[in-house]
Amino acid sequence: MIGQDGQQLGIMSSREAYKLAQDAELDLVKIAPTAKPPVCKIIDYGKYCYELARKEKEAKKKQKIIEVKEVRLTPNIDTNDLNTKMSSARKFLEKGNKVKITLRFRGREMAHMSKSRYILDDFAESLKDIAVVDKPSKVEGRSMVMFLSAKK
Repeated sequence: MIGQDGQQLGIMSSREAYKLAQDAELDLVKIAPTAKPPVCKIIDYGKYCYELARKEKEAKKKQKIIEVKEVRLTPNIDTNDLNTKMSSARKFLEKGNKVKITLRFRGREMAHMSKSRYILDDFAESLKDIAVVDKPSKVEGRSMVMFLSAKK
């Protein structure tokens, strides 16, 4: 049992603890219900909930949200188009986002999937100064996917 000003009142029955809380016109809250014996504290429950919510909100402000941006390619992409896609992926990586590179196949391109893997490898190779391959290229249905993230 912990009192309202933080001092320990020792082990007591729940009735005694509830009586003390009633006398102080506060609430009896189980802080650690799984402990043997359970730890209770005499506090204002509304104020306690407000403090918890405020701490949680403050923690959310401090965390950085990492988005996954997608760059789509085709197997018969030209070098200038590929360079444009690389520059956009570079911008995403510099902002701290992850990049998903998708190589999409249509029609007869499906027969030559393995020959097009070099496009993704070259893409990763050209960005290796600022990026690391999170997940290597793998086939998912009609597309080949690879994930890149910024170097720390």
